[in-house]
Amino acid sequence: MRIRDFIPSVLIGAVASARSMTPMAALAGAHLLRRETPGRLILLDKPLFTAGALAMGVGELYGDKMKSAPDRTVFLGLLARVMSAGIAGAALAPKGYEREGAALAVGTAVPMAYLTLSARKKAMAEIGQTKSGFIEDALIVAAGIAVVAWAIGRR
Repeated sequence: MRIRDFIPSVLIGAVASARSMTPMAALAGAHLLRRETPGRLILLDKPLFTAGALAMGVGELYGDKMKSAPDRTVFLGLLARVMSAGIAGAALAPKGYEREGAALAVGTAVPMAYLTLSARKKAMAEIGQTKSGFIEDALIVAAGIAVVAWAIGRR
């Protein structure tokens, strides 16, 4: 196994650092299009999970614009990133190497959550919470979709 085979897992961890539910929503969208991930992902076989992942992805985009939205580095925010990155990192890893993919995604998501928060705070000071949030949303959702599409296309 080559290290570059795990690039999608690392990249989806970076996506999770900024938007915890985007990796799961991107995977759910791919599942609805009947695309299979390289690694095993049993949860998406459940329609309720697929619908929930999509709903939570959309909800997070809305909630992030609220003045009361907590920082992504609070305990529950980091926990959501760990879970989402782990599941998505495993799904995008080569078959049989799901644990390694999950570990790499989580190992990327947690420290990068602090970096993306710092960047977001700087952007908020410059252009405000809502505008910076929409820009971050566009970048991260596009990145999540691109990473999932790339990983699935590499199969």
